[in-house]
Amino acid sequence: MTDFALPMAFQRGIENLAADYSGRRLASCAEKISGNYIAHKPSRSVIADGADVAAYLTARSPATYAACAAALSALAARAPSFAPRGVLDIGAGPGTASWAAVERWPNIEAVSMLDENKEMLSAGATLCAGADHPALRNAKLNRAMISGAIEAERYDLVLASYAIGELAKSELRATLQTLWGLAQGALVLVEPGTPEGFERIRRAREILVEAGAEIAAPCPHSGPCPIRTPDWCHFGQRLPRSRDHMRVKGAKLPFEDEKFSYLALTRDASLESTRARIIDRPRLEKFGMEFRLCGESGISDRLILKRDKPAYRAVARKKWGDTLPI
Repeated sequence: MTDFALPMAFQRGIENLAADYSGRRLASCAEKISGNYIAHKPSRSVIADGADVAAYLTARSPATYAACAAALSALAARAPSFAPRGVLDIGAGPGTASWAAVERWPNIEAVSMLDENKEMLSAGATLCAGADHPALRNAKLNRAMISGAIEAERYDLVLASYAIGELAKSELRATLQTLWGLAQGALVLVEPGTPEGFERIRRAREILVEAGAEIAAPCPHSGPCPIRTPDWCHFGQRLPRSRDHMRVKGAKLPFEDEKFSYLALTRDASLESTRARIIDRPRLEKFGMEFRLCGESGISDRLILKRDKPAYRAVARKKWGDTLPI
């Protein structure tokens, strides 16, 4: 769980956009956005002007960036030869997932972003104008609803970050099939790490595996998901907080842990060998370290004893979300 901090150019852009508003107003907007997020309501219902966008960028973009960066890192680890050139970011908001993709794969040449919120797109355009990477500076930003995302071309990488949760359930299958049709190489979905967010990811998994997609991460197999209610599959990503981030959120700790669920799918069947995924925080016991794993045979617990020094050294730094050979 590496600290995935915002790129400096993105952070500077956020600070410039937020400079037009008082800290009190940003904190008020951030509180409204947070309540909306917790209630699982569409972001368009509360992000209506520049102050809302500035508050969102300050309070939420660091966390969404970290979650996206973690998901893309997992995809890259399982498909090391994957080298996207063209990216489509659906429900892009200010383009946070696109920035994470360009950071992961610097050879990306073209980025397209779609979102229905004109205020978000306007902020995204401003942020991209200050980017160091030419694919972001020249990004195409278009206003469109997620469910109406029909493009003439296909893309190496299609991203939908904190986006499919805003769809009506009746729109999910058709939209996912459209996104998969646009994905020439890989499709990555990221949602909140809540039971509701995971259920969207689980349903997306069923639909897309049925459509022929190969799961790159986090699942080590494409069989039925072994997670059973009340459990849900999610991960945690720690990220540093800036002073403005702490001020707007009224936080005291210099870091935040973002909980997220995700799914990375590819058309490439020649992925790196399957390993089990650590699906909970490892537990340090008296005689060793215990891991809860999801593997081809389902959910299991594995204890690595301290006395088995080579094996213990190999897993001592493993964290929630990492893979482990079985």
